[in-house]
Amino acid sequence: MNLERSVRLLAGILILASMALGYEYSHYFYWLPAFVGLNLLQSAFTNWCPAMTILRALGVRESR
Repeated sequence: MNLERSVRLLAGILILASMALGYEYSHYFYWLPAFVGLNLLQSAFTNWCPAMTILRALGVRESR
């Protein structure tokens, strides 16, 4: 899996998990998908995302 798909996968997992946790346990978990959404929005304009830096360090390869 390449870097761009890994970022989308990570964002989707974080959003779905935090929505379920917010529904089940505490409404404070709803702040996480808000952060993920804002992060995706800023990365559309800056072409930089903290998750990309972390995934590169973990060895996920760039798309060809």
